[in-house]
Amino acid sequence: MNAAAGKATLSEPSAFPWEMVMHVGLCVLRLDPKHFWALTPREFAAMSGAFRPTAVQIGRDDLNALMALYPDQSGGLDG
Repeated sequence: MNAAAGKATLSEPSAFPWEMVMHVGLCVLRLDPKHFWALTPREFAAMSGAFRPTAVQIGRDDLNALMALYPDQSGGLDG
């Protein structure tokens, strides 16, 4: 079935990554199994770094503005 034929396409949901979650909780964080299994998903996400700040990325417009403010100087390493 496809959307062009007027039929909605549904993809299968991906399986929960139990092996990875258990590895992080039990091996990386070294949690006791009793404490690991008592965690809520939100608590585990916080402990495993899911809520860490993301790096700010500069866009092309900002880069161009900085280059206009601070042009390359001659007399550097190659001249």
